[in-house]
Amino acid sequence: MNAKLDQLTQDQWKKEAAEAASQQVKSGMIVGLGTGSTAKYAIDALGRRVANDGLKISGIATSERSNAQAASLKIPITNFADQSRIDLTIDGADEVVPGKLALIKGHGGALLREKIVASASSRMAVVVDESKIVSKLGQLVSVPVEVVPFGWEMTSRRLAKIGGKPELRLGPDGKPYVTDGGHYILDCGFGKINDPADVAHELDCIVGVIEHGIFLNLATEVFVGGPGGVALLKRTGAKKSAAKTKSRRR
Repeated sequence: MNAKLDQLTQDQWKKEAAEAASQQVKSGMIVGLGTGSTAKYAIDALGRRVANDGLKISGIATSERSNAQAASLKIPITNFADQSRIDLTIDGADEVVPGKLALIKGHGGALLREKIVASASSRMAVVVDESKIVSKLGQLVSVPVEVVPFGWEMTSRRLAKIGGKPELRLGPDGKPYVTDGGHYILDCGFGKINDPADVAHELDCIVGVIEHGIFLNLATEVFVGGPGGVALLKRTGAKKSAAKTKSRRR
């Protein structure tokens, strides 16, 4: 397959995973709305259910762009001033390790709000295509680290001391990318991470770090789109479920 067809196929897998995850949402739920290309498909699917099936939900979005998308689809928006708990969050991920469902997130630039929403959720359903499944975190992507702009150079040096090889993320204009919270992101290339909890702890202890993209013990299930349909991973340490949430394509 050529590169364009590969991308079209991957997008189709993402869409199918997002559609499957969206079926977990029931009327009356408070739903966390993720950020990124795959989460966008999930929000689209929820919007169709709101419009066509009478689904009654309220959403808490993890970014301004997801908030705008949800509003455009007439998905009611709420906030933490009015809600103390989220029933289910649907979000994407940059990497997923089966079993404990450790994640790297944040390449869409919304990791802080994504972790706040995930940590307030009873369940977190992650939607990915099969290219995001890895044996160890850091295998494919860097770890995004959100930092305070003031003194970011010093924070970067401290990240380098723990092996992070930080690079300041830039926007399309060549200036530092600024998150919805007004922070910078340093993308840290740790390589394959043998002990994600240890790295997460080290990142948590660095002054100037607001949050990082290592998500542990937050995802409860992962919907994985691939050539055989959508497979479901549960956070049980077990391998891929034999049951498919979508029948195999012929």
